[in-house]
Amino acid sequence: MANEPTPYLDFAGRPVVGQPQAVRAGVCAAVFDEDGRVLLEQRSDNGFWGMPGGAVDIGESVEQAVNREVLEETGLRVEVKRLVGVYSDPRQHNIASYPDGNVLQGVSFLFECVRKGGELRMSDESTDLGYFDVNDLPEKMLLSHGLRISDALDLVSEAFIR
Repeated sequence: MANEPTPYLDFAGRPVVGQPQAVRAGVCAAVFDEDGRVLLEQRSDNGFWGMPGGAVDIGESVEQAVNREVLEETGLRVEVKRLVGVYSDPRQHNIASYPDGNVLQGVSFLFECVRKGGELRMSDESTDLGYFDVNDLPEKMLLSHGLRISDALDLVSEAFIR
């Protein structure tokens, strides 16, 4: 039964085989420039575009994690402006399938962040970085990030739980 398909699709739209082995806390950042464009990175591990982010390390808060991840992946120092939402529903592509066979379900916290300094630069985790018009996002995006960007643009609602 462990190798049977589930009703879930991972972040890339691939069917998930078996159940995720673990749940992992993660963060991502919606960083907008003065023209309202969102910062995206093209990931070096799978070629998909998405907002900067990653796993929460043991001993750090989600706020510390998002600050660290954005700095590591983009060279920018940011400050959290607000919590946009918490994303965990496996039916909403909150599952990551890795080449080594690991399958993880994510509980991800999306923060809108404001740039406070630093210079935009790529890391070994990215092959490209840039700001994109929210109505003209790259075709090869992490499936869950389109919804998250839409949520970040909603300045009226309370934090989303999805």
